[in-house]
Amino acid sequence: MAEENTNWEKSAAGVVIRDGKVLLARHTYGAGKGKLIIPGGYIQHGETPENAVRREIAEETGIAAEPVAIVGIRFNAHDWYVIFRAEYIGGEARSDHDENSEVLWLEVEKALEAEDVADLSKKMIQAAQSGAALLPTEYKAGEKHAPQSLYGAV
Repeated sequence: MAEENTNWEKSAAGVVIRDGKVLLARHTYGAGKGKLIIPGGYIQHGETPENAVRREIAEETGIAAEPVAIVGIRFNAHDWYVIFRAEYIGGEARSDHDENSEVLWLEVEKALEAEDVADLSKKMIQAAQSGAALLPTEYKAGEKHAPQSLYGAV
């Protein structure tokens, strides 16, 4: 990702569960170094969270996934982070050898018990499994505000 186009105040991630296993990447830097986390990253200027999560999952893991619902949003004084449940579309899991040192499919129950899975990732895996989510809701947005998306409890 080009750093000059990075919006350091907005990020997105995806929980991809396939055949009872969740997609995780072992982080190589920062507070999550050495931990297994759900894939995601910063949004680029002008990019929607949905497009960012598609791009980030593909770049970091080699997996194509489609965001289908919001399962969590984390806010703090500096930024926000939206987490989607995403459906597996295709691809083979592989490390990007940059932001992560390995990518794997781990059984959901093992992921929720593993000490090396980040707590936020565990909470979002549980949220994705619960079925509770904000779902895409259709509405007509004016041209001035495009692109937009709306998620709500339906």
